[in-house]
Amino acid sequence: MEIQLQELIDQIKKDGVEAAEFEAKAIVDAANEQAEKIIADAQAQADRIILNAKTENERMVKSGEDSIRQAGRNLLISFRESVARELKAIVGERVTDVYTSDALVQLVVKAVEGWASKPDAEDISVVMNSEDLKRFEKAILAALKDRMIKGVTLRANDNFDGGFRIAENSDGVYYDYSAEAVVDMLSNYLSPRVTELLKEAE
Repeated sequence: MEIQLQELIDQIKKDGVEAAEFEAKAIVDAANEQAEKIIADAQAQADRIILNAKTENERMVKSGEDSIRQAGRNLLISFRESVARELKAIVGERVTDVYTSDALVQLVVKAVEGWASKPDAEDISVVMNSEDLKRFEKAILAALKDRMIKGVTLRANDNFDGGFRIAENSDGVYYDYSAEAVVDMLSNYLSPRVTELLKEAE
């Protein structure tokens, strides 16, 4: 009887230990599985963070490069516009210098000679602002008379500052040699060449 009781106790102990070991193994396995899942989730999240950071970094780098390129383009455009303005100012000063000097008389006479040489030319008018007309009228008329150019009328018109216009009274067509027109013409002629020079310097 005593042996049977001992065997029963031993069996109970054995069964308890096995059950405890089985339960402990299950707990360890579950803990390992949970740990692996946590590690996998953490790795996936870390990968997402790294990918997002890389994407954001690339976006910021591209945005920065685009901004630098645009700033460079804006600077070049601004510089070209500044050069064009300066060029126009310089041309304007030179044209003004010529148009306020006695050289204006020769320009008017040369233009009238060219116009008068046309076979159908008649009733030619030279239009100037009233101030220039007062200054240069006698010299212009004397030069035209010396060259035997007839049928030329000098008229005042204060719609433009300096220079002159030549018109035929019959049809109202005129050539515009006003200071503004000549400055625009010269600036437009010179600006493309300046632009080419700036491009070559890039």
